[in-house]
Amino acid sequence: MQDDQAERVKQSLLALQESLNAKLLATDSEIQCKQDSWIREEGGGGKTLAFEKGKLIEKGGINFSDVSGKKLPKTATQNRPQLEGAYFRGMGVSVVFHPDNPFIPTAHANVRYFEAKQKNEPLTWWFGGGFDLTPYYPFNEDVIEWHQHAFEACTPFGKNLYKKLKNWCDEYFYLPHRNETRGVGGIFFDDFCEGGFEHSFSFMKKVGETFQKAYFSILNRRKKISFSNEEKKFQKYRRGRYAEFNLVYDRGTHFGLQSNGRTESILISMPPEAIWNYGWEPKKNSPEEKLYKNYLQPKDWLEIE
Repeated sequence: MQDDQAERVKQSLLALQESLNAKLLATDSEIQCKQDSWIREEGGGGKTLAFEKGKLIEKGGINFSDVSGKKLPKTATQNRPQLEGAYFRGMGVSVVFHPDNPFIPTAHANVRYFEAKQKNEPLTWWFGGGFDLTPYYPFNEDVIEWHQHAFEACTPFGKNLYKKLKNWCDEYFYLPHRNETRGVGGIFFDDFCEGGFEHSFSFMKKVGETFQKAYFSILNRRKKISFSNEEKKFQKYRRGRYAEFNLVYDRGTHFGLQSNGRTESILISMPPEAIWNYGWEPKKNSPEEKLYKNYLQPKDWLEIE
């Protein structure tokens, strides 16, 4: 039963990877894709789809991994310390899209499944994941739509689930050394096993499907907006914040590196170019200041009319 359980999740994740890949190629016909299947010495492997030089997406990745090992890293046991050092199997799909156009937001999603087992103890399993949006020149309607999709995905699985996972996302994708969020959030969850396996599995699948629907809706709405070199420079500056979060705080990055994962695949989430300007501040009443004043602190977006 347990092997069948894991296999069902694996096939679902592979189907999600293929669906996202097909959607991206249909949307951005100029994008270049490098497909790379790999094997992990300690156990498992994966398939990386790396993208670059598209008309819309400057760099991106849609990665599948299924890895196992004899010692579960600390980053995966933050809320389950009793499993530290247990045998584990972890699988997931992670997605990041870095657009060329600064008026299209960067987006990230991840859905994952873990199993862990200590000797002479029953198997423990859980799901995790979520999606979040990082705009540079945001539009209220895009942010509201993003959160509306998240709300609709969560509601069938729990009356207050969206609020819980939205708050978790705001707390997780936060840069305390900058006193700002990475973007406008979304939903984030971990250690999810509510309602039994079928209920939790269905929620994970819904999260993956919703991300695809929500992001490509926004991308297609904003893809024809023209932009200047100055707006591109600001995008690169804000990409620096994305890099800071991924390297300093992101548990997925830390887990991958601590479990001797494939570095090229783990760091595919990094932006193609980023800049750091010492002491930079936005001009008063500029669109850049609007981002800082109105979008980089947690907000209940679904109350905005």
